[in-house]
Amino acid sequence: MTGSEVSPSFRLAYVPGVTPSKWVRIWNERLPDVPLTLIPVSAAEASDVLRGGGADAGFLRLPIDRTDLSAIPLYTETTVVVVPKDHLVAAADEVSAEDLADDIVLHPLDDTLDWERRPGRPANERPATTADAVELVAAGVGLLVVPQSLARLHHRKDLTYRPVSDAPESRIALSWPEDETTELVEQFIGIVRGRTVNSSRGRPPTPPQPKRKRPDAGGAQRKPATGKSAGKNPRSGSGGPKAGKRGKPRRRP
Repeated sequence: MTGSEVSPSFRLAYVPGVTPSKWVRIWNERLPDVPLTLIPVSAAEASDVLRGGGADAGFLRLPIDRTDLSAIPLYTETTVVVVPKDHLVAAADEVSAEDLADDIVLHPLDDTLDWERRPGRPANERPATTADAVELVAAGVGLLVVPQSLARLHHRKDLTYRPVSDAPESRIALSWPEDETTELVEQFIGIVRGRTVNSSRGRPPTPPQPKRKRPDAGGAQRKPATGKSAGKNPRSGSGGPKAGKRGKPRRRP
């Protein structure tokens, strides 16, 4: 597919924690004839889905290998620690990684945070997913450090979370295959970046309009020279009835 071709639909992948509903709503308002299909993917497989043509664009977590993918960073998430509501951490407004040194901190296999040194004590086994890790936190096995959107996604009434001040942050980006920057991809980029429908990239291209000719500088708009008539009689000053009755001057006797 080339950039000039128009796809009959648009496929948008997104990783857990991202809520694309706002952008989907704007898309449906602006391009009602082009259906948008949402494709949930894991953080680990998001790049491969785009490279394999499984989606036209996608929201994923950085960093990624940008060898053949374009990416526009959108926002950075706060990192939080998920704890039982009766845990000591729940009494604080914010904690540091050092505050978690004595706790078991779970490290799921789908973790996307880029740690130099993980906080706390490691568990005997790594949970397969973040969802599994949340269940273990609820069972009192350990704590979990994740981007805030994942803490909200897996919210439970018996758990809460607090910001971790010195933890690595997770960045969300819009990405697509760089060789597949179609017109529909450009449309979606415009929506995500907040362009209005009337902006150059927020609406379908329109054919160029013919240029208007400038009025001739020597035509009707030229100012009359001093002393010459411009529709008014120079003697009467009004071009009224008196001007129409003027005849030849009388001879003196």
